[in-house]
This record gives sequence, structure tokens and C-alpha cells, in this order.
Amino acid sequence: MATGTEPPARLTGVHDASRAEIPARHLRTDRWWLAPAATAAGLLAFIVYSTWRAFANADYYAAPYVSPFYSPCLAENCVPMQGGPNWALFGSWWGLSPALLILVFPLGFRLTCYYYRKAYYRGFWASPPACAVAEPHAKYTGETRFPLVLQNLHRYFFYAALPVAAILTYDALLTFRNEDYEWGHMGLGTLVFLVNTVLIWAYTLSCHSCRHIIGGRLKHFSQHPVRYRLWGFVGRLNARHMLLAWASLISVALCDLYVYLLATGAFTDPRIF
Repeated sequence: MATGTEPPARLTGVHDASRAEIPARHLRTDRWWLAPAATAAGLLAFIVYSTWRAFANADYYAAPYVSPFYSPCLAENCVPMQGGPNWALFGSWWGLSPALLILVFPLGFRLTCYYYRKAYYRGFWASPPACAVAEPHAKYTGETRFPLVLQNLHRYFFYAALPVAAILTYDALLTFRNEDYEWGHMGLGTLVFLVNTVLIWAYTLSCHSCRHIIGGRLKHFSQHPVRYRLWGFVGRLNARHMLLAWASLISVALCDLYVYLLATGAFTDPRIF
């Protein structure tokens, strides 16, 4: 039975005598374009902001806070960070921002994430822009050809995202110091960093690859009770993967913005104790 939602044969290139020939691209009367438009706007805003901050190469450290965009700082031209993860493993890289050395890993993890694939496929490539709306492309090859075949690297980016999340956790612990690096203090920035760390871990562990690695290939859960419990926990997180993806994206940008405002002297970090 034809439901009236399938794209016509002239768009799909497949003729099905059981389906009605509908000249319209779709029969939806709701504002279906709002979701992909909002998704595109949100991702574009983050891309513009993160690109600006990554190439700025300044105002990313305000003791004891270091921007998550620049941690770990691996270049020789990093600003001095007492107790911070400044390992100077690479040269100055012709004066390029040290953020460019580290952002490739979390960005690679997010770009290949299953949710983000859906988000930018619909928001930017209209593939398809919404359910029951035909694709505007004449040909679709999916992720079988370059460059989209690189999406299959998601599992390896997951392994790279784990140490990054661990380093951000270390950065959050260092925020229990004051500007003189004395322990036993807590500022508003500490809460900002803690929330960001929790969201980053929740998003990372809710990844589909993480769920599969933990228990996706087990045939008998009863023989692996620990992995089964972990798989169930990750599964509950995975059900909120979209929410965690957006929440962690916003939190990491706000965390960087907070450090930027402190570093530029826009305000002083309020001390809680």
C-alpha cells in the first residue's frame, strides 16, 4: 500500500507499479526543515568559534585554568603552566597554535560519531534533510567511497578520545588550586571544569563503538556478568547519546570561553572557598 510519503520514481530512479506517482517532493505539511536548519546553525556556530579560538594562539591559560582546546599543550611555544600538562613534545611548528596539535583527535572522534554523521548529513548535505523527504542528490554511494569511507575510523578515534578525556579530568583536578597554585581552593571555574569533564566522559562512554567493544560480541551474558553490567550502563548512556553530544559540545565551548574571559581580564574568577 502506498503511504504517500515515498519519493516518486523520478527522484529515486526506481519504478514501483504499486506506488503512486506523486509529483511533489513530499507531502509533509509540518515545518520539517526546522530540525536540520537548527542542527546546521548549532554546528556552524561551534565550527566558527572553535576555529577562531584554535588559530588565536592566545588567552588560553589563566592560572589555574587551561582551555580544553589547548590541553595537553604539546608545543614549545605554549605559555608556562605550573603543574599543567605542558610537555613540549613538538617544536614551535612555525608559530602555529598548539591547539592544532590536539584538536584533531576529539574533532575526529566527533566527526565520525554516529549521531554527528546524522546531524551533518541532514543539516549540511541534505542526505536526506528529514524523514519522508527525498534526497536532492542524483546519486548516493553512502560511506563506501572516499572521503566518507573514513567514517569507519570512528573506533580508532574513540581510543584516542579516552586519553584526552583523562587529561581533561587531570585539568579539572588542578582547578582546586588558586592563582598562586596553592591547593585546597575552589572557584566558579572549578565547577565549570567539573561539569565539562563529566559531560565529556558521559558522551565518550555513550559512544556506539564503546558499547560494542564492551559487550557487542558476547554470546552468553551469563558467563560475563561484569561486562554485562558495564554494557547495560553504557547502553543507558547510549540512549541519551544525542543529548550528551550537544551538552558536551556546548560545555567544552563554554569552558574555553570562561578561560578566555579570565585571561583577557573581563572578570575575576569568583572564589567559593
